[in-house]
Amino acid sequence: MKQRFHIDTSVFGGYFDSEFETETRLLFNKIRQNEIICVYSELTENELENAPMKVLEILNNLSVKQKEKVAITDDAIKLAETYLAEKVVGESSYDDCLHIATATIHKVDLLVSWNFKHIVNIYRIRGYNSINLRLGYNNLAIHSLKEIVNYENAKSNCN
Repeated sequence: MKQRFHIDTSVFGGYFDSEFETETRLLFNKIRQNEIICVYSELTENELENAPMKVLEILNNLSVKQKEKVAITDDAIKLAETYLAEKVVGESSYDDCLHIATATIHKVDLLVSWNFKHIVNIYRIRGYNSINLRLGYNNLAIHSLKEIVNYENAKSNCN
């Protein structure tokens, strides 16, 4: 069974960022090769509306088999609000919390992000997951692409 990765909006932008492009392109190559499913939500689409067209096209050019749009449910909204109420992050990070909560509710295998301040941060991850466990949800694996990509033949696979 293919793994389902919730792709945070920052990852789409990383495709054209010299600091993150190698790992980001490797991930999207795996998605295009049908090894991983790109999970995203309406929030991702809304955030990408403000991005350059070439960034938005990354998502739009994936086939139906390569991506899965998930709903932002009432449970996800409540969970995101709980993260904020318990001060895992500040009030200005609501959208980040909604990404985490949506990924948790839809039981993705992994959430990937380049947001090291509010998402890929060991203290934040512990906070999110302690709330998840207390409320009966699974732990959510949260990683940067540097932690998960396969670097074998990286240069030849990074088109």
